[in-house]
Amino acid sequence: MTDTAARPRRRPAQRGRLATAALSLVAHLALLFAFLSVQPPPLTPPEPPPIAVELVAAGPPTPQAQAPPSPAPPAPARPPPRALARRSPPRPDARPVPAGEGKGADEGAELSDAQLAGAATAGAGGQGRACDMVRRLQTALRKDQRIQAAVAEARRGPTGTGAPSGKALFVWNGDWIRSHGQDGAGLAAVREAIMWEVAFAPEACRAEPVHGLVLISLDDGPGSARLVVGAGAWRWSDLLHPRGGG
Repeated sequence: MTDTAARPRRRPAQRGRLATAALSLVAHLALLFAFLSVQPPPLTPPEPPPIAVELVAAGPPTPQAQAPPSPAPPAPARPPPRALARRSPPRPDARPVPAGEGKGADEGAELSDAQLAGAATAGAGGQGRACDMVRRLQTALRKDQRIQAAVAEARRGPTGTGAPSGKALFVWNGDWIRSHGQDGAGLAAVREAIMWEVAFAPEACRAEPVHGLVLISLDDGPGSARLVVGAGAWRWSDLLHPRGGG
């Protein structure tokens, strides 16, 4: 009897617990449904603040923009050239000089015996001299047939048909002299031969001081051709570097 009486007392307690559990489950389900049914608002970026824009009508262009650029001022006109010299009218009594007349470059290329009175010759000055450039040149020129022919032609005059002149030919006076229409100054063959001998002479001979004129004879016979070089105070090396810079 004891077991049978205890069973009816346990059933109401179990039922109470089941009901409590059912209520708790229902309450949780209701909360879950309510949470799921609520949707959060969409996440959108914040909008920038509005910017005020005002439309303004364009005004007329400024006067500076409408004016064309001013042209450059014209260059001043150059004055006409002034005549520095005044032309004189030709004289009515003037007579034109025909060709061949008047003083030419050949005039004065010959010297007389009076003008050669103090000229130095080969062997002058005694045996004590270190160099005898006059003899050196005279010996070399006498051996050269070209020199003999050129000097003989120059002594006959411009046409080459006259008799040989007895005067000596002046070929260098600080610069080479053009004689009787010959091509080149100082009789080109004579000039080259003299410069060649002077250039290959010893340095002491080239630097030897000379005063006045020097007479070079191309032959020992009477009326032989003669050449003259010199002017004032000079040296033999001056024949290689004339005063005119030639």
